[in-house]
Amino acid sequence: MARATLIGFSAVAMWALLALLTDASGTMPPFQLSALTFAIGTCVGLAARLFAPAAPKAEKIPPVVWLIGIAGLFGYHFFYFTALRNAPAVEASLIAYLWPLLIVLGSALMPGEKLAWHHIAGALLGLCGTVLIVTKGGSLDFDARYAFGYAMAAVCALLWSAYSLLSRRFAAVPTSIVTWFCAATSVLSLACHLMLEQTVWPADAGQWLAVLGLGLMPVGAAFYAWDIGVKRGNIQVLGAASYAAPLLSTLVLIAAGFAQPSLRILAACVLITGGAVLAAKSLILRKSERVPA
Repeated sequence: MARATLIGFSAVAMWALLALLTDASGTMPPFQLSALTFAIGTCVGLAARLFAPAAPKAEKIPPVVWLIGIAGLFGYHFFYFTALRNAPAVEASLIAYLWPLLIVLGSALMPGEKLAWHHIAGALLGLCGTVLIVTKGGSLDFDARYAFGYAMAAVCALLWSAYSLLSRRFAAVPTSIVTWFCAATSVLSLACHLMLEQTVWPADAGQWLAVLGLGLMPVGAAFYAWDIGVKRGNIQVLGAASYAAPLLSTLVLIAAGFAQPSLRILAACVLITGGAVLAAKSLILRKSERVPA
């Protein structure tokens, strides 16, 4: 379980590169960028299949799994882009980032899972740290004019948490199925792009490399790693630890010179790290008990 949890957390680490690589990819419209990067993510899965030739055939997968997977990957991005178009980015992002807390709380409904106080406390500490990161230490200003955008952001949080929790109920389904979820998301994103956006191609090799990086990691390998984590890892720990994504993203931006370090970031680091450790308390204690004195 610990290994699968760490693999799942590697997805969070890869998502930390999302902001930097998206910024470096230029001014490509979101659905066009989604179509390209998920196509690359599909290639990641196809390449991985070379090392797992015995994976079950797609026709053996229950139809509901297809619905869950496509709704999770494409639905989340569709509603997130819609939220950003209809509400301020700070408030919309914060609402959308309620999904780790929803995963922790929703895990109590899963067979064989037990929700403890430290899981909830750890997730709430992570949420507080995320508020510091997303709001940049300022105040939130929820305006009724943007109610539709806020609602779309809430749908994002519900979709991704539901996708993660329901994936665990189908743990026997191989992770290779994510390949086809990515393919479907790419096709649907392309359809949205052709209907809603003006095509803009990367201007230079650096922007193309950023698009490639997005497809290989945050919009590629990360989804396969997340699938392993939510199916076979400690989902409460993984949910609480997911609040590290905005913190790690900010640290990456600082390292790249796009942001400045501050006490606010230090405080967020303490809150998020402390929350993750608290949520992982039982896992850490269980591991230490197995080590002989």
